[in-house]
Amino acid sequence: MEIRVLENKKDENKISFIIKDSNAAFVNTLRRIIIGEVPTMAVEEVEFRKNNSILYDEMIAHRLGLMPLKTDLKSYNLPEKCKCEGKGCARCQLSLTLKSNASGMVYASELESKDPAVKPVYPNMPIVKLLKGQSLEIEATAVLGRGKDHSKWSPGLVYYKYKPIIDIGDVKNPEEVVEAAHGNVFEIKNSKLEVIKDNLFKYDLAGVAEEVSQGEVKVTHDGDFIFYIESWGQLNCKEILNQALDIFNSTFDEFAEQLKKVK
Repeated sequence: MEIRVLENKKDENKISFIIKDSNAAFVNTLRRIIIGEVPTMAVEEVEFRKNNSILYDEMIAHRLGLMPLKTDLKSYNLPEKCKCEGKGCARCQLSLTLKSNASGMVYASELESKDPAVKPVYPNMPIVKLLKGQSLEIEATAVLGRGKDHSKWSPGLVYYKYKPIIDIGDVKNPEEVVEAAHGNVFEIKNSKLEVIKDNLFKYDLAGVAEEVSQGEVKVTHDGDFIFYIESWGQLNCKEILNQALDIFNSTFDEFAEQLKKVK
């Protein structure tokens, strides 16, 4: 197997790479592990001490639950794997408090966390707007969880597709082909249609060219895959990948141990 990075954003929240000499089973397993098994921190319970805003308690709790929180996997355990057996301790849960009685928008940055390492990823995310005389006072409990239990714990958007192979024949209408693909896949050089090599992400538009070119542009694929990750911000892409591979290896180690017990 060979991996080649195509794009890695400086903010570490987006990455894409080509996986060579693999198969759909492995690539899809990696995708499913990232979405469903890589743990992140999210609000699980909210205690309302005061709320006379326009939003019901349930609506504010829902907004808080979907708010991405920076996650420190070294400092916290999944509740079911903690020594307290899920009863709740400093190693498996975190308290965040908010108290506001000023008119105007209440933002995520106003949440006070007992752990400075775990805080809202997007401080300017609005929670609720308070009018004069209204107030909000809450205590939220955040825990580690996995996307297979609720999407609020999923670390990001993950997908893959086959890396296409594009063959260009004697195209009589290159301008129409370029326009059909919105100028993202093809370009015209020396009166001939050519592929823009750096636009691998947009090759899914190449299928339109097959019809427009009357079959002179043919799109096929081999066994290479383009894999894409966009993190919601709880973990950066490197942390997500490393954690996913650790889970992948430990799962197969456990499977191997169970096989040994079979007579």
